[in-house]
Amino acid sequence: MKDPVRHFTAEFIGTFALTFIGGGAIIAARDAGGAGLIAVALAHGLILSLMITATMRISGHLNPAVTLGFLATRRIEPNMAGVYIIAQLLGAVVAGFALKFLVPPEQFMAVHGTIQEVAPGVSGLQALLLEAIATFFLTFAVFGTAVDPNAPKVGGFAIGLVVAVDILAIGPLTGASMNPARSFGPAFATQNFVGLLIYIVGPSIGSIAAALVYDKILLSKDKEPFDHGAVKG
Repeated sequence: MKDPVRHFTAEFIGTFALTFIGGGAIIAARDAGGAGLIAVALAHGLILSLMITATMRISGHLNPAVTLGFLATRRIEPNMAGVYIIAQLLGAVVAGFALKFLVPPEQFMAVHGTIQEVAPGVSGLQALLLEAIATFFLTFAVFGTAVDPNAPKVGGFAIGLVVAVDILAIGPLTGASMNPARSFGPAFATQNFVGLLIYIVGPSIGSIAAALVYDKILLSKDKEPFDHGAVKG
């Protein structure tokens, strides 16, 4: 396991930014209707694009589900995967508490602390499958633009776009988490864990499935180093 402090720091900051900016956009857009959905989608997509581009030289996952996809395809060693996931969860938790203490309480609670929630009429199984499908697209984009050595070098731009369009598609139904850390942070800050299992299991299943499909069927057989490679200054 190489450079755990640098990997931890990059994952912590990137996931903090995603959770803080994404949650802040939800608060700001709470009364904006359809325009608010567009604003929330753009905020999540843009901040993820920027943070993945800023951290991808070191790590660039910013999502436990993506890390599990890398683990399933043996593109990261288990110990380093643990470092990533702990950093991601802590970054999201700190962001959740930052929003809780920095935003006026009535605004924070008006959006239920920015947690993701399943819409009325959507069953738990439907929500889980929607999250799995949306996260499949996300991890597929990660492998197609960042892992594949023959992929176009577009940084995190394409990955952020997938998150934005996923939110536009299923945001009104499930909140479009696609990221267990993004859901866990606000849930922990508000101590509201209703439905959290959906946002852990669904994205994890979808991400692992996408990683395996791309790795086993679409990707050339030359793999990255098992330890995810050394970080060079």
